[in-house]
Amino acid sequence: MRKIIILAGYAVVFALASCGAKHEQVEHESTYLVTNPVEKDTIVYEEYVSQIHSIQHIELRALERGYLQNVFVDEGQHVKKGQLMFRIMPLIYEAEMQKAKAEASFAEIEYLNTKSLADSNIVSSNELALAKAQLDKANAELSLAQAHLGFTEIRAPFDGIMGRFHVRLGSLLDEGELLATLSDNSDMWVYFNVPEAQYLDFVSTTSLDSLPEVYLHMANQKPFDTPGIITTIESDFNNETGNIAFRATFPNKKGILRHGETGNIQLPVHFPGALLIPQKATFEVLDKKFVFVVTEEGVLESREITIAAELPHLYLVSSGLDTNDKILIEGLRKVVNGQKIEFEVVGHDEVMSELNGLHAE
Repeated sequence: MRKIIILAGYAVVFALASCGAKHEQVEHESTYLVTNPVEKDTIVYEEYVSQIHSIQHIELRALERGYLQNVFVDEGQHVKKGQLMFRIMPLIYEAEMQKAKAEASFAEIEYLNTKSLADSNIVSSNELALAKAQLDKANAELSLAQAHLGFTEIRAPFDGIMGRFHVRLGSLLDEGELLATLSDNSDMWVYFNVPEAQYLDFVSTTSLDSLPEVYLHMANQKPFDTPGIITTIESDFNNETGNIAFRATFPNKKGILRHGETGNIQLPVHFPGALLIPQKATFEVLDKKFVFVVTEEGVLESREITIAAELPHLYLVSSGLDTNDKILIEGLRKVVNGQKIEFEVVGHDEVMSELNGLHAE
């Protein structure tokens, strides 16, 4: 009997302690934190998938038919402008040039003899003109033979990096057959497509005469060490996708970027006088964003807002709020629309300090 009385006493003590803790918790949560939206000039970085191209990327093709006699370079090698890379067996073209040279020499002798006779009035001026025409024709054929012989040597048209070989030593080449590729990677062109709505936001806040710097995140999610500059915007929208192509130029002094890479471009969009609120102050209903606005009497009113852009911890609001509104930033799930609460106003700096602290953890 005594044990039962003791147990009952413990139960009463625990119940009273529980009630006291619950009452203390209710009192603790009865005051809610609110803040005001902040108006601030803001830059939002829009991100776009991009394709990276060399400023010059060409296909090296055979200009004459024949066997590939020599390969003087290797895949991935840096070459200089004018450097000899491939030679197609030149024997036939050398013979043709020697023949054309002999015919040109013969025509020149014929012309000089005819000119001497014409100067002595032994032959007519027409015969001299005919001899001159024969000489011109022979010289033209010699130039053509020299050009064909020159086509047996493939030289680098600019400084660049050799690409993959598509033929091997001794291959029989047809005229126009692909040998390899050559890329000039000193600067890189990065292309990205911008939707029409975002393009309009961009041009409404940016001068097209002085386009801004952009930033590249490579495929490993690391930033490229040098910013690029938008150098051109295409003239037409793609009717199928509703996008327009931008091109940014990036200096590539370390040679990290190569033709065909991918990455993400971060394009700055300026929002002067943007209205900012903490993301945690919002809630969703049927894919729409809402906040609780607190009246002067402390009554909660749910209000729909429109989000223009997203920043770390923050939303940029385009409609639904102004700087005089007070919005609830904590306890959104514990209150209902129309409820009257006790509240305390905290400043934007204090809110951001807390948010950054949570993010750091």
